[in-house]
Amino acid sequence: MSAVLDVVALRSLVAVADCGGFHRAAAALCLTQSAVSQHLRKLERMLDRKLVVRDGRQARFTPDGELLLAEARRVLDAHDEALRRLGAEERRTLVFGSTEHAADRFLPELVTRLRAALPSREVRFRLDRTARLADAVDRASIDIALLIDRSTGGRNRDAGHLRLDWYAAPDWVPPEPDEPLPMVVFDEPCIMRRLAVDAVTELGRQPDLVCEAADLAGVLAAARSGLGVTLLPSAKPRLEGLVTRDDLPQLDPAPLRVRIRPGLPADLADLAAKTVREVLAAQS
Repeated sequence: MSAVLDVVALRSLVAVADCGGFHRAAAALCLTQSAVSQHLRKLERMLDRKLVVRDGRQARFTPDGELLLAEARRVLDAHDEALRRLGAEERRTLVFGSTEHAADRFLPELVTRLRAALPSREVRFRLDRTARLADAVDRASIDIALLIDRSTGGRNRDAGHLRLDWYAAPDWVPPEPDEPLPMVVFDEPCIMRRLAVDAVTELGRQPDLVCEAADLAGVLAAARSGLGVTLLPSAKPRLEGLVTRDDLPQLDPAPLRVRIRPGLPADLADLAAKTVREVLAAQS
């Protein structure tokens, strides 16, 4: 058989899926974005089919890409397990999970700081919703999770706060105060959705969920198209195609927590939380 799946290229493919795009995948792998793109093109040439379609800064997998992604995860799991069994694994792996909201703002600097602080570990990243990350870290399928959460004590550490702002398209015109407010939200489970709906309800207004999206790219696209207003972490620089809305109530900053899996040394939780706070301070 002449066709061979390149493990390095497969790792880039999985990173694009887990990190939500080429830019974040490159940061997580300590590669250039061009190198990640070349790895995926290599797989596409070998298989003679399109695997990933770019959608702005995001990446959308084709049906063939989804099939290869599932196989790639199995191949890499077997590959890495073989190295562990043979005692050939050079560095221990630390899997760091983050909400997409936080990663969009912090990931590049967080990658640099964590790898500098943990030179003996290979740090990998996984992006998901707070609820799913919390479950994954409790089941020990990931090591550390950065969550928008109010839980304290135990395996949780305070990691600072995220300022929240309302965003809409520049030409979006809100309805009259006695009419339902059109809102763009993440689908469940999502703490940002609940914060937004609760804030509007407390105003005595009826939330009108005109669009529910599965990811940040979908929320941004719907808000930019003028469908409604959305609640997101404050962004620097400002989000392209959106403006902040000061005519809606300012929410308290969302609490960030670092949670570690059972059995992981507590000092790693302290280090991760300290790193996140430093990144926040550097961007304030």
